[in-house]
Amino acid sequence: MHSDTGDLYRGFAEQEARGNSAVYQDLAERVAEDRQVRALLDGLPAAKRQPNLLFGAVRHLGGPVTEGWPAFRAWVTAHWDEASATILERRTQTNESGRCATLLPLLATLPQPLALIEVGASAGLCLYPDRYRYRYLPADGAGGAPVAEFGAAASPVTLDCAVSGPVPLPATLQERLPEVVWRAGIDLDPLDVRAEEDVRWLESLVWPEQTHRLDRLRGAVRVARAEPPLLVRGDLNATIRELAAQVPTGATPVVFHSAVLAYLSPEAREEFATTVRELPGHWISNEAVSVLPAVARRLPRPAPPGSGLFALALDERPVAFTGPHGQSLDWFGDA
Repeated sequence: MHSDTGDLYRGFAEQEARGNSAVYQDLAERVAEDRQVRALLDGLPAAKRQPNLLFGAVRHLGGPVTEGWPAFRAWVTAHWDEASATILERRTQTNESGRCATLLPLLATLPQPLALIEVGASAGLCLYPDRYRYRYLPADGAGGAPVAEFGAAASPVTLDCAVSGPVPLPATLQERLPEVVWRAGIDLDPLDVRAEEDVRWLESLVWPEQTHRLDRLRGAVRVARAEPPLLVRGDLNATIRELAAQVPTGATPVVFHSAVLAYLSPEAREEFATTVRELPGHWISNEAVSVLPAVARRLPRPAPPGSGLFALALDERPVAFTGPHGQSLDWFGDA
């Protein structure tokens, strides 16, 4: 019997988990074939059946994720009331500060100083591109010296990013980071870096084998706790104009987002695009290649099949393909 939930988990296993998490690849493949677990998921709203949300909820509640399928299945079926309550309460809010490494080259080229507005901000960890260190490495994997290395000297976070193509990392960028004078974010359910339960949820969303991402998350939380961002609870289409109106005089407004608009309907995405086009300043999008049609139409080449790469764009003009967690940046020759 055909199952949309099964397709969802098979797609996740093949396109996202493969090569990144053997644990999640195995669990997702098993869920896809298990009628009982699929039936439990099918009792949830469609938006709540996501693999990351299920696996994150089990980890958050202390369930077995790395102990293999039999232990995972037994725990989920025995604790479904508790697991489903967490799934319904929480959202997938992978607040990956590593994406700042792909955003930084664009931010550095804009008129300074900057006022940053992140849509789908989660805990706001991507609002601190000026507080991290960066190490850009050759994408060919040959090793050797970094292409560029710079940033906040005392930062607890160093972001590695493999680069290819003519990424705009001039000497002037190495001498100064973007100057951010105001930072704010919008989220349906913003997380507070000062609240231990919220931070635990963020940690639960980091995939099991990716200990480097967990270390990075904890460092970014320390950065944000030193100066918590302004986070506004609300729908992005209902809130963006109001927040943009608060940008201080003399700063360049920059609305940006990563892996957010895919959760909206096509109609809501177009409404958002129409609104942001009318706002002053600039718009940086970092989304799956098919999410914004105006960006997709202008891509100079297709993304490699099954790569899961995002398209980075400035004011709907694509400039690069990026790794979903900021791990790679492939700059277009004519960008």
